[in-house]
Amino acid sequence: MAKIAIVAGEASGDLLGSHLIKALKNKRPDLDFFGIAGPKMQAQGAKTLYAIERLSVRGYVEVIKHLWGLLKLRRDLVKTILSEKPALFIGIDAPDFNFSLEKKLKTHGIPTIHYVSPSIWAWRGGRLAKIKRAVTHLLALFPFEPKIYSDANIPVTYVGHPSADIFPMTPDIVAARETLKIEPHQTVITLMPGSRQSEVSQHADLLIKTVQLLLQKMPETVFLTPVITRETRELFERAIYKNNAQGLSIQILFGHADLAIAAADIVIVASGTATLEVALLKKPMVIIYKMPNLSWQILKRMRYQPYIGLPNILAGRFVVPELLQDDATPEKLSAVTLNLLNDKTYLKEINDTFVHIHHQLKQNTAEKAANAILAYL
Repeated sequence: MAKIAIVAGEASGDLLGSHLIKALKNKRPDLDFFGIAGPKMQAQGAKTLYAIERLSVRGYVEVIKHLWGLLKLRRDLVKTILSEKPALFIGIDAPDFNFSLEKKLKTHGIPTIHYVSPSIWAWRGGRLAKIKRAVTHLLALFPFEPKIYSDANIPVTYVGHPSADIFPMTPDIVAARETLKIEPHQTVITLMPGSRQSEVSQHADLLIKTVQLLLQKMPETVFLTPVITRETRELFERAIYKNNAQGLSIQILFGHADLAIAAADIVIVASGTATLEVALLKKPMVIIYKMPNLSWQILKRMRYQPYIGLPNILAGRFVVPELLQDDATPEKLSAVTLNLLNDKTYLKEINDTFVHIHHQLKQNTAEKAANAILAYL
């Protein structure tokens, strides 16, 4: 039996890891996985040494608050991995945690595979030297990434994005609405405040106040809000009470984000992986993001592209609007949402662009990633 150490940092990494483990075990049933895994990876047989939530921290200020605990966790994890002598290590996303971990393991002769390129093309282009020291091989999800790494002499394989393999090219809007008991004629706006508690805290008030403004113009609109944990649901519900919005037609769903997106006429979504899901389901969207001001001041100085949303980055232009930090106000967000809904030509253009992106990303990702990794065994 060959041991593989593996670390994922959040829900999206857990999903990627579960598909990868399944594909690897189909080819090598003798593989044994251990490290930091979420529930989906554990369902595929991975053993977790720590809760995946320990790594789900974003933003400079937020990381500083948890820094001592994260450093101790990483030291303990390095000792455990070295004592287990795995054949290789796979780090899934979580670059700030995984690259330092990978560098230490690589110096001890353990091949390190990093799955998901960090967004050096959006925020932190100066990290290529650090990545080269840490990574034996990088698996890239997006088609523009391999050239960046090849030019820096970092071994890289483009594997596409697994969500593009999962989502149908044409979403079944009728079935989604039937499942959610929504009439075909109703206007549906889906609100996606983010998967982390910190993101929901930043975005909930904005979204609820936007709903209040939109209902003045479109009183029959249905609003859907999918959440993924009990904690994020409680945060959103508290914001509803705080804004005296108990009577609003906001339906909170536990999970079922894909249904909520497929059923929607438009989606208001926090920047992150969810924006790609919205694009793959061919839905127009408005991308929002707010964070503590100090984190924002640091990040905006490191940004060298005009957009941060994945659909815009993949298209190489502003396909959908982004309202970030101080621009993310209820007044601006409600106005932009209404304008999008009423521009039929623009909606057709968005759909065509998202179909093209879907074809680009559909690469049988788990199979390609597994083959690249097996070359190191």
